[in-house]
Amino acid sequence: MTMQTDLLAWYYANARQLAFRKNQDPYCIWISEIMAQQTRIEAMLPYYERFMALYPDLPSLAQADDEQLHKAWEGLGYYSRCRNLKKCAVQCMEQYEGRLPATKEELKKLPGIGEYTAGAIASIAYKEKVSAVDGNVIRIFSRLYDIHLDVTKAAGKRKISELVEESLCDPIEYYNQALMELGALICTPKSPKCDLCPVARYCRTTDPESLPVKPKKKERKIVRKKIYVLTDGSRIHMVKRGPDGLLANMYEFDETPPAEYERMESLGQYTHIFSHVEWHMDAQMLYVKEGDNFYTIDQIENELAVPSAFMPFFEEAREKLEKEIE
Repeated sequence: MTMQTDLLAWYYANARQLAFRKNQDPYCIWISEIMAQQTRIEAMLPYYERFMALYPDLPSLAQADDEQLHKAWEGLGYYSRCRNLKKCAVQCMEQYEGRLPATKEELKKLPGIGEYTAGAIASIAYKEKVSAVDGNVIRIFSRLYDIHLDVTKAAGKRKISELVEESLCDPIEYYNQALMELGALICTPKSPKCDLCPVARYCRTTDPESLPVKPKKKERKIVRKKIYVLTDGSRIHMVKRGPDGLLANMYEFDETPPAEYERMESLGQYTHIFSHVEWHMDAQMLYVKEGDNFYTIDQIENELAVPSAFMPFFEEAREKLEKEIE
């Protein structure tokens, strides 16, 4: 028996039945891998199902309306991912005859597809014998071999990469998925389930929670914001953000109050945490006369892409307006 055979046997018996694993279609794997970045699998699955219903293949995604595409991604965050999806789909239609390329090296040339995602698509969909090293795999191998190098530095990355490459075996599509599954379910960052681990007898570390070694995270910058939700009594004013930067092309509330308004009501406070910054927000709803760029509740819910950072204020405003209409 080897580590690989024990791991694969465990995977065959315990793998989660996930929608994107059913047919190993490269398009499905690509979409699921992009969605799973910075998002738990359980949280992304409903988004995945809705997204695939709207954009079931590369041609439909390449032709997607930008507003609708952002709306379909609403709630997942890191919106540059969905913009890169469309760019990638367009490039595949123009350069790869409407298909995702079949090798890791070719896949890495596409927008938004990095080393790991390229390896996942190439190995799972096309059975190319290549690695797919994500955070789960880094964690597993740093513990298996008791690696105390900083895995964010060149030497640590190189060591882990070498060990993973040496371990690759067939069937590669299941081996790479087994590693991902082990990291997601057993070899977790906190409180790893070592007593349930199928490869525990090969593991050299005596302190799994101390690995992998990473530098201490920088403290997030705190930005304080005043938010003004303007309403004419039934509709809400929304502002479209610019094409660049954080939350590009999405809709938000005003950050400057109008010169005149009829009355003001508090919508409370909310802190939204991004990877590098925290928005500490205080919101007021201001009743104003009707004007341009006012949208109904239904339009905001069904047509506009509104970042989750602002949704608590939208929900509060909607509740107040619905009470008034009653």
